[in-house]
Amino acid sequence: MRPEERDPPVSGTTPAWLLVLAAAGLAFLVLPLVALALHARWSVLTSQLSDSAARQALSLSLRTATAATACCLLAGVPLAVVLARGRSRFRPLLKGLVTLPLVMPPVVSGLCLLFLFGRLGLLGRPLAHWGVTIGFTQAAVILAQTFVSLPFLTLSVESALRAVDRRYEATAAGLGASPTRVFWTVTVPMVRPAIVSGAAVAFARSLGEYGATVTFAGSAPGVTRTLPSQIYLAITSTGADSAVGMSLILVAVALGMLVLVWRSGS
Repeated sequence: MRPEERDPPVSGTTPAWLLVLAAAGLAFLVLPLVALALHARWSVLTSQLSDSAARQALSLSLRTATAATACCLLAGVPLAVVLARGRSRFRPLLKGLVTLPLVMPPVVSGLCLLFLFGRLGLLGRPLAHWGVTIGFTQAAVILAQTFVSLPFLTLSVESALRAVDRRYEATAAGLGASPTRVFWTVTVPMVRPAIVSGAAVAFARSLGEYGATVTFAGSAPGVTRTLPSQIYLAITSTGADSAVGMSLILVAVALGMLVLVWRSGS
């Protein structure tokens, strides 16, 4: 790196009160996880995790989160391209609509999907005439997870697309490459870290989704009962202690996804 490209020196030091507030914020985020780990009775953790219902819910969650992440990739990358490269005056509105699931209550997201794809919904009613049922099926779980996770991947890729040097794409196009070839051979490699990190966050978000899923898909054992639903059921039926092991699994997977995000961006 040339000297002129380095970050300019910052005069002074960080105020002590900012460091104190930062430490308080970090403690607020970390101490609940520490409390969860300390509360775990490790002697019975294995039996909790070997419970057939917990294993079934974990397996279902992993499958549906993987499918939801694939759906996010399929729709999120094109959406990111439109947001980053579009010049329409409606682009701010489009970005607002893409971002909306991030701030909507998950239960409201589930209701929206239910009124769209449910048996009496806007699309669900005509689909029912063709024998296609979506609500309260595994497809509903995947759609709910995709709905709440899609913005994470889209916004991640959009930000990366805005930062890339478009001269490489222009050069490839000038050499006769088609728009599709430019996209796959130039654009995608330049934003691959953002795609990977966005997909990792989308997977973690899908794995932990509860509100939209239970509203739109229900909680049928072996069909739509994901691990968050199983955790809530365990808390309400036998107490919080029985849900510690399953909660630690979700925390571990989420942490692993975030480590992947960090590594892909480094």
